[in-house]
Amino acid sequence: MLNTIGVIGLGVMGRNIALNMASKGEQVAVYNYTRDLTDQLVQKSSGQAIHPYYEIQDFVQSLETPRKIFLMVTAGGPIDSVIRSLVPYLEAGDFIMDGGNSHYEDTARRYEELKQKEIGYLGVGISGGETGALTGPSIMPGGDKDIYEKAAPILTKIAAQVDNEPCCTYIGPKGAGHFVKMVHNGIEYADMQLIAEAYTFLREKLALPVEEIADIFESWNQGELKSYLIEITAEILRKKDDHTGLPLIDVILDKAGQKGTGKWTSLQAIDNGIPVSIITESLFARYLSALKEERVKAGTILTGPEWNGQELDKKEWTEYVRQALYMGKVCAYAQGFTQYKMTSEQYGWDLPLKEIALIFRGGCIIRAEFLNVISEIYGEQPDLANLLIAPYFTEKVKEYQMSLRKIVCEGIASGISFPCLSASLTYYDSYRTSISNANLLQAQRDYFGAHTYERLDMDGVFHNDWQ
Repeated sequence: MLNTIGVIGLGVMGRNIALNMASKGEQVAVYNYTRDLTDQLVQKSSGQAIHPYYEIQDFVQSLETPRKIFLMVTAGGPIDSVIRSLVPYLEAGDFIMDGGNSHYEDTARRYEELKQKEIGYLGVGISGGETGALTGPSIMPGGDKDIYEKAAPILTKIAAQVDNEPCCTYIGPKGAGHFVKMVHNGIEYADMQLIAEAYTFLREKLALPVEEIADIFESWNQGELKSYLIEITAEILRKKDDHTGLPLIDVILDKAGQKGTGKWTSLQAIDNGIPVSIITESLFARYLSALKEERVKAGTILTGPEWNGQELDKKEWTEYVRQALYMGKVCAYAQGFTQYKMTSEQYGWDLPLKEIALIFRGGCIIRAEFLNVISEIYGEQPDLANLLIAPYFTEKVKEYQMSLRKIVCEGIASGISFPCLSASLTYYDSYRTSISNANLLQAQRDYFGAHTYERLDMDGVFHNDWQ
């Protein structure tokens, strides 16, 4: 019997995707560049429909036609290398799915190259981490619609399920699937940093013990802040270190890593004039965290404000933090979905924003309660310019903005760094400003560079002899 699908790349994600497919009734051929990972999977998958191959030709020939091959390989050169090794054995109508974190422009290039050979190519964004890959991730496929329809029976089956609907939908052509995953990761960066800043205020300004902060996050996860990241933060804060007995959070080095997708999100936005300041500040926060040795030295030289001796009401200010965090998250998601909208218009992708919000509700890292609201908003207003001006969120930020202002002002006055909370407030205030200070910028540009300016009261372009 021929296999129904093949998986190449058997690291943690690839292994779990293969096991997920097998558990849903697929006959899964597996191949890895090195034999050890293949053997480990075979040992783990005893009794399941996992069939190992050690030569790429044997792997390809074991698949029913049209052949469906799913790659979980490191982004960049390794993907191109695997494709080159596959092409000699593929036929017209076969197709490849790239489930890694590839850059969407690389995906578009590979799509065009393989299309010339009559081989289909889908860039498939996958979110959910190790557990999601095994039990059901959020899946974002991009490419030709007819190729997606051939893959859909498998992809929708292995995806997370919410309200009996798969967290998988056709995203759009060429690199659209990987683009949506890229911006998803940018939102994830911002969301994580906002949560970290809320934790910092509770810990440093309100002087709450870690156990109490864990209780607070757990309670927040019962309400409108309910989300995967809030849930795991509570669990993280409860974890004790086996060696010291201290909260594990207190012995983890404060240097954050990143794999590049957050950077790609910011660079794409910068290249296309899209304001994603919260996402970009979260990236810079990680870069600053990496300067650990410099920060330690600077802490012995540079000083912050002296404590004014005023104690804050813990119950009252905890609620301010909750509201500030919610508003910050809304602003971050607003930036991400604006990036989807503006890029979709630029490339003619027609990204399905309503469905994107729906598939983010399960499996993925940024799944959150208010994604239901976001989906409803785009269902009613598919051309909405910005989530902040949707009536539901307009009312929320009207109610919560003073809490965000209080937290940002109190934090800054106390010398606490709040890159994303302050960026959220700045974004909100900038977006609602009908007449900004950019008129002065334009005057300056015209003064020193004759770059011209437009006027409020006349049509046309003007230059002034300032001197």
